[in-house]
Amino acid sequence: MSMPNELMVGLSSWSLTVPAKRAVEVTRTPFAAPPPLAELVQKALDKPFGFEPLRRALTPDDRVTIVLDSQLPKVAEILEVVLGYLRTALIPPELVTVLTTPEAPQNWSEQHAVEFAGVKREIHDPADRKKLAYLASTREGRRIYLNRTLVDGDFIIVLTGRGYDPLAGYAGAEVAIFPALGDDENRNAFQGQVSIDAPGEEAWSIRVEAEEVVRMLGMPFFVQIIEGAGDTVQDVVAGLLESSPEGVRRQDARWFGTVTDEPDTVVAAISGEPERVTFMDLAKAAVCAARVAPKGSRIAVLTAATPTLGDGAQLLRSMDSPAGAKRFLAKRKPADWSACRLWAYVVKNYSIFLASGLPDAVAEELFTTPIHGQDEVQRLIDSGEKVLLIPDAHKTILATEE
Repeated sequence: MSMPNELMVGLSSWSLTVPAKRAVEVTRTPFAAPPPLAELVQKALDKPFGFEPLRRALTPDDRVTIVLDSQLPKVAEILEVVLGYLRTALIPPELVTVLTTPEAPQNWSEQHAVEFAGVKREIHDPADRKKLAYLASTREGRRIYLNRTLVDGDFIIVLTGRGYDPLAGYAGAEVAIFPALGDDENRNAFQGQVSIDAPGEEAWSIRVEAEEVVRMLGMPFFVQIIEGAGDTVQDVVAGLLESSPEGVRRQDARWFGTVTDEPDTVVAAISGEPERVTFMDLAKAAVCAARVAPKGSRIAVLTAATPTLGDGAQLLRSMDSPAGAKRFLAKRKPADWSACRLWAYVVKNYSIFLASGLPDAVAEELFTTPIHGQDEVQRLIDSGEKVLLIPDAHKTILATEE
């Protein structure tokens, strides 16, 4: 018997049918619908994990730096709740600085000039020595330079998404400080060191070093956003560094799953506002599928986005094949090196089909077969023996059951 499956691609629902006998099922921990976003954030600030309410740690003359992940869903709404909370702690807007990474859109602060009037906004510049401060050296002897506003602030709130990350295992929290807000040398030191492996119980080396840097910095207060489907927020975890493992646990509770069989055809969808989707998201969606599918399998990545292609992606487009991409990327070290390493791996080892806003010629230059609409995806499904559908594949981690 066949049942239609609704996959969200961007903001649209695609109806796809997989016969039950050919469907590869995903097992996940059940999760409830989240409460309203403002309520989630407010509760996390009032009842942090293993810590007292945030306002008790603040004084009215504190200079507060908010490290912000500008790619969060409903980022303005989340930030508005945090700023409102600071006002209840009698901290005036002029003592608050919102600090974002160089990857933030250049017009981000202008978009919210009215809502956050009086609040300072700064985009981190890792190349400007005047805006960096020496913190200390790590046990391994790495000299740590961080954003000066961050180091000089009286209180730090790190407001970031938790998510999976091919460099650190888990994004956000401690790695939103280091290497993200470090100097060029330390930021570049980790570029390209990606892994297609799923993160496990043991923290990856970048997170371990980031935790060391955080302890040298002081006691930042982390607000970890765990995304839900599309542009929703499933959960919020707040607290000091000791809350980081709890954020990881809740991330896995929402987004980790297992499959009982190996598919030969995988449909990996990306939902939500297309403007939020990056080339890294496409790469993560493809890698999510590749973790559970044998090499040579077919993977269809579905997005409504037209992601910006950086220097590394342009380099891939100029190549005759993905073979040798690893060496060329390592030589050029483009800003999108990590995403391109992942992409080169999947297009080299799998047959990748891509539905996106990119022109067909560009999709082909990225070593994919362009597809258009539900009918073409359904034909792929109909010709598969074992078919797996993955909603929000760019947020998901799957493993094959032992």
